[in-house]
Amino acid sequence: MNTSDDFSLLLGPDIPSRHYAAGEVIFREGDRGSEFFVIRRGEVEIRSGNRVLETLGPNEIFGEMALIDAAPRSADSVAKTDAVVAPISEKQYIFLVRHTPYFALKVLRVLVRRLRAQNKAI
Repeated sequence: MNTSDDFSLLLGPDIPSRHYAAGEVIFREGDRGSEFFVIRRGEVEIRSGNRVLETLGPNEIFGEMALIDAAPRSADSVAKTDAVVAPISEKQYIFLVRHTPYFALKVLRVLVRRLRAQNKAI
């Protein structure tokens, strides 16, 4: 994880968590996305079919694309290990972007890093 991708500041005590067992699906490709997630504990795989696109760990985000462009989820997310994630709603996301421009820059950096990785894989 790049330290600029650390979203641990979104994990305050008032943010609810969801628990997933290893192998449990968090969302599926094609699902509607009204939130993204910050990983509190464990690891999450982003998959397309049987291919693992990325494995993410604590303080990293996933699911942001569907929230930003209102398109269906572009991949599956599956807990690789027992995982605890914090959902961030669209309303919370808009508040953060409006009041913390650096947050928006951090999300953009994550998107660019992932796009570059996919370009190299092609």
